Amino acid sequence: MASPDSSHDHYRHGIRENLHQFTHQLGQVFLVGLTIGMMRTVVPALAESEFGVAEGSFMMLTAFVVAFGFVKGTLNFVAGRLAERIGRKKVLLLGWLSAIPIPFMVLYAPSWGWIVAATVLLGINQGLCWSMTQTAKMDITRADERGFTMGMNEFSGYVGVALAGIVTGYLAMGLGPRLGLFVFGVAVIALAIVLTLTSIRETHGWAKAESARHASGNHDGPRARIFPGVPNAPTTGEMFALMSWRDRRMAAFSQAGLVEKFVDALVWVFYPVFLYQQGLGLGAIGWIVGIYGFVWGAPSSSPAGCRIISAASGPSSGACGSAAAAWP
Repeated sequence: MASPDSSHDHYRHGIRENLHQFTHQLGQVFLVGLTIGMMRTVVPALAESEFGVAEGSFMMLTAFVVAFGFVKGTLNFVAGRLAERIGRKKVLLLGWLSAIPIPFMVLYAPSWGWIVAATVLLGINQGLCWSMTQTAKMDITRADERGFTMGMNEFSGYVGVALAGIVTGYLAMGLGPRLGLFVFGVAVIALAIVLTLTSIRETHGWAKAESARHASGNHDGPRARIFPGVPNAPTTGEMFALMSWRDRRMAAFSQAGLVEKFVDALVWVFYPVFLYQQGLGLGAIGWIVGIYGFVWGAPSSSPAGCRIISAASGPSSGACGSAAAAWP
């Protein structure tokens, strides 16, 4: 009689074993970084002169970042469950399809309200696509490689953010702000959709295989650790409570993320505006904002950074991954 997990025997976990797909997933998160990065230099710097924001209007200026953060956070929360139901690749494709109107909205925006609406779509794109590139790489790698995998995911994404800030600054100087962002955005989003359709594989099978091996006792790696008091098939509400306040370590991660994103929002909104008012050109602003993104992402791929991420997220990520695979 075949073993309970025999149908999953052909799934092999590991970066080396899945190098082709791992590389394509890194390329996808790089494109996700390019997409968000195109909105971080030119748009805030020219909010007053190009998009009609009143001088000194703090609330109007921050509205597009608040809208982005709220939508992205919500989509991050639901993307995992959605991926369990329809697959990682479909969620990734939905995220890219939601980004299609963004360059056109920037090109034809008659008011700042259109920019805010465009960042709502950007939040959908980021919430679905960034989450899925990370989830897919976790699916296909071994537990002892997931710290490095997380680091490379962040590094690739934030390098994209950095480069986009620099490139769009120069494109805006050469083609004009609206046309420069339009050309850049259309090229990136079109490439991402084509690569998603042609090069990205569905990785849900790897997650199911790992879950089956755990259930049958045949898994030879680190054992998943379910948090005390959490059922094997937790509901969305139970996972929200666990991550938000029930587990001190998870709550600390959430608090740290809140502080980091607050700082990131300040860089996104106020650095370009301040630097532009000081007389810097868009190219120079792009370099300053881009270097911030690169410095933020680079330590994540270092050996020390990977050890920290592995120590912090290794057992919990295995538990959450196994629980997610068991969700109906």
